[in-house]
Amino acid sequence: MATMAPPMAGDEPEDFRNNTPPFGDESNSKALVPAQTQALAAQGMALAGRGETASTAAAVQAKTQVEARYMMALRQPRSLFEFRQKLLAACERPRFAQTSRYAKPVGKEKVVGWSIRFAEECARCLGNLLVESAVIYDDSQIRLVRVMVTDLEANLTYPTDVTVSKTVERKFLKKGQQAIRTRVNTFGEPVHIVEATDDDILNKQNALVSKAIRTAVLRVVPGDILEEAEEKVAITASAEDAKDPAAKAKAIADAFYVLGVMPAQIEKVLGHSLANVTPAEVTMMRTWHTAMKDGETTWREIEEGFSDEGRAKGEATTGTAPATGTAGLRERVMGRKPPVDDTPAKALQDEG
Repeated sequence: MATMAPPMAGDEPEDFRNNTPPFGDESNSKALVPAQTQALAAQGMALAGRGETASTAAAVQAKTQVEARYMMALRQPRSLFEFRQKLLAACERPRFAQTSRYAKPVGKEKVVGWSIRFAEECARCLGNLLVESAVIYDDSQIRLVRVMVTDLEANLTYPTDVTVSKTVERKFLKKGQQAIRTRVNTFGEPVHIVEATDDDILNKQNALVSKAIRTAVLRVVPGDILEEAEEKVAITASAEDAKDPAAKAKAIADAFYVLGVMPAQIEKVLGHSLANVTPAEVTMMRTWHTAMKDGETTWREIEEGFSDEGRAKGEATTGTAPATGTAGLRERVMGRKPPVDDTPAKALQDEG
């Protein structure tokens, strides 16, 4: 087997004999590093620099925006007299007045309040308000959204953390759909709790955020102006509904149909035909529709709280027979409880 002879002195390249890099000086030693490695290293340094620059720019932009908002609020302060005039003028618009209030059943009582649309009008008329919402936590089960409404003039912030559960209730399961758990509602019917889709989560989040914003905005509005607005809304809505109650009832029935409520279901709650509605009933139906549209309640809850079937369940626990039909609805519209028949008790006292 042939062997290679060791190199003789003087056979080495001149660069090796001088103990210098093969390409001349040390600066040329970088050429030993592959070109792709150098390119990736340079790209990484550039991206890191861009990330730091972007974060710094975002922080500066946010700071500038906050300072600009406060500066404009101080330069152009609001006038409560002007706010009052704008809000009361809006309450004189029939369509706005008809959607300014909502009503929903809560247990055995009725809750009436301001709608989300009314709170938005208050924010526009009031001015110098900063409304913010941001997701602060998110996992497979819940999502936390922080909602903040800041009065820039008073430097007063109302923060609220909204919890959005990633489940929804369904009466029927789709093919292949599995329920996380099942409960029984007040009607004795099974209700399945299933995993929510992205659209379901977004709808729930928007509804809850809007409610939180409404609550915070109404805290900024002076109470006496809200009382004036309530009176103006009631007068405007009643006057408009009294013009043609039957036509208004048809329009409301059409609006309910969009929400999946049929006219027969409305007539069941009213206790009579839609052709015989009164202005008070029209106003009441409108508050139901506003509550459903704002996500405050569902038609099932309205049936339970206002229909004869739901009141019959209340009668079984209280022993009180509420009025039915138009008379009973009028009592509920006025917020009055039906009188209790105490004739048997008086008769027993007389016999004693």
